[in-house]
Amino acid sequence: MLGEYRIVGRRAADIAASVEQGVGAGELTPGQPLPPLRDLATELGVNPNTVAAAYRTLRERGVIETAGRRGSRVRARPATTPREEIRVEAPEGVRDIAQGNPDPRLLPPLAGALAAAADAAARRPVLYGTADVAPALADAARAALAADGVPDGPVAVTSGALDAIERVLAAHLRPGDRVAVEDPGWGSLLDLVPALGLRPVPVALDGEGPLPDAAERAFRQGARAFVVTSRAQNPTGAAVTADRARALRAVLAAHPDVLLVEDDHGHGITTLPLHPLASGGCPEHWALTRSTAKAYGPDLRLAVLTGDATTVDRVRGRQRLGPGWVSHLLQDAVAHLWRTGAVDPAAVSGAYGERRDALVRELAARGVPAYGRSGMNVWVPVPDETGAVARLLHAGWAVAPGARFRLGSPPGMRLTVSSLPASEAARLADDVAAALRPAAARRYD
Repeated sequence: MLGEYRIVGRRAADIAASVEQGVGAGELTPGQPLPPLRDLATELGVNPNTVAAAYRTLRERGVIETAGRRGSRVRARPATTPREEIRVEAPEGVRDIAQGNPDPRLLPPLAGALAAAADAAARRPVLYGTADVAPALADAARAALAADGVPDGPVAVTSGALDAIERVLAAHLRPGDRVAVEDPGWGSLLDLVPALGLRPVPVALDGEGPLPDAAERAFRQGARAFVVTSRAQNPTGAAVTADRARALRAVLAAHPDVLLVEDDHGHGITTLPLHPLASGGCPEHWALTRSTAKAYGPDLRLAVLTGDATTVDRVRGRQRLGPGWVSHLLQDAVAHLWRTGAVDPAAVSGAYGERRDALVRELAARGVPAYGRSGMNVWVPVPDETGAVARLLHAGWAVAPGARFRLGSPPGMRLTVSSLPASEAARLADDVAAALRPAAARRYD
């Protein structure tokens, strides 16, 4: 069953470590079945409960999965092999439009904000016992959230959107619980869910956000949480519209026990309005996170989080037992950037929109369907993902394979337009159309 690899250990921790070592070294491959726990217990000369405990630990770490009578097997994508590894390296001379980074030219200079934060720290040093959220940041965040129709709630600060989502899920869920996620969706989130020992349930979407019927189906399948991208969805560029928000609220109202997590990472890079799904006390537990990465720079590593009082209190309480707080130097710097209007959302959104719309338009003119309603990404469905990506690399473009973002949705590829001038859209569209043509010819011959 395991080929030449031998699992060793007498304690549950040692057995789990042996399996993890085999997965990390590539000697236990994705999808490979593991021995039934009683067989492995006999081979190792230990109690079956010891092996059961080791397998439980591995499930919680996202290394293996168990499917009833079919037994346990290495996950198709173990937590030790993140989706970011599914990528195309851009050799010299190849344009890299795969990374999903913002355009550095559209990011604000940070020197003034950091200097202001340092000056504030010199006048009022942050010591143990200081509040975890800087008052200036909390006030600015709460005012902006209220202006966008986000229900009133306390504010926490985390080290980015993924950190916020992880803390919210951990505050309410336990290993084995199901989480409804967008498909295609953010690869890091698709890695995080099983790494927490949770089980992802795919929810299809279109340009207006998750499909209500798909969300309803996920809830009926037992999903206890629902993670939604409000705007600039990665990788498709979807943005939740007013009509779609109403429909999703109706679905959530029928399932009030579902934990709702909204990710508004597109704040600052799109002017499309936010339509929050939490409304009127439904659902009971909810959270919305708003990160600074795309509009102000990935290295700021900061997101504000709001939600119902219980959720935010659990997040802040657990945070106190770990990192304690996010640096007030960063919090004050972000508050300064917000207060001084360092980023003009209309200008940034306009720049990304011009590039994105130009590429979608040029692709459509060549008969290639593509999607990108907001943000900095364009999603192109393809019949042969591997072939299309390889042919584009040969043509001088490194793009992101759709496998990084998919659970069960059809193949595709993501093109990041943040650094692509609109004047280059026609050339890229020509190369995309040519890369898809061989697959089309095979289909219709």
